[in-house]
Amino acid sequence: MEQLLTLIFFLFGLIFGSFFNVVGLRVPEGESIVLPPSRCRSCGARLRPADLIPVLSYLFSKGACRHCHAKISPLYPAVEGLTGLAFALVYQVYGWSGETAAGLLFVSVLAIISVSDLAYRLIPDKITLPAWGLFLLLRWWIHPAEPYGLHLLAMAVGFGVFFLLTVLSRGGVGGGDIKLFAVVGLFLGLRLLVLAIFLSALLGTIYGIGLILLRGAGRKTQVPFGPFIAAGSFLAYVAGDGLIRWYVEWFL
Repeated sequence: MEQLLTLIFFLFGLIFGSFFNVVGLRVPEGESIVLPPSRCRSCGARLRPADLIPVLSYLFSKGACRHCHAKISPLYPAVEGLTGLAFALVYQVYGWSGETAAGLLFVSVLAIISVSDLAYRLIPDKITLPAWGLFLLLRWWIHPAEPYGLHLLAMAVGFGVFFLLTVLSRGGVGGGDIKLFAVVGLFLGLRLLVLAIFLSALLGTIYGIGLILLRGAGRKTQVPFGPFIAAGSFLAYVAGDGLIRWYVEWFL
């Protein structure tokens, strides 16, 4: 039964991941997420149900539009697949509980802002501000690991630290990143926020070094930080307790 439920969460994640692609691409452009129906972004041809099967449609079409044969961004199946895995992992960690419902909402926000930041270098306020309001209320009722006050403190710390970094670096950190860390802090609480910041910076640094070594990127190369915040925050959420215990056992 447990395996079946995990599979169901994974499948729901695939479906919602497809929707998150639409939201992440349309909201920054000020477009409706309902109309018009999904179309090829190159030729405008309307997509049929067979073209909208998460991950499989991309594989069957060999990553190209069946009308104009333009290449389809691998971002679509990547977000679908990763969202499916994230939904399944949240269920595996938190089981059938209110925290799982909260975690799925958190994953949803992270997926949408990742799409927007990768596509437009933008984390829209239309996503982060409603998420902030939602988590502000949600954490009042569901805060199993830390008191609600520490979640509020973490929100202030997440915002304050990165606002200060922006001032000191003269704009090196985007405003969307600052607001996103406030949302992340509010959701995760103080202890996991610290880990999320570390993991986000670590993943971003590894990616940056890879760009320098493999593509000869320079110091001024712009890299969207939102996906790394999302990845680091998700890892802290589903594996943070284990990572902290491992660190304490081995290094303290």
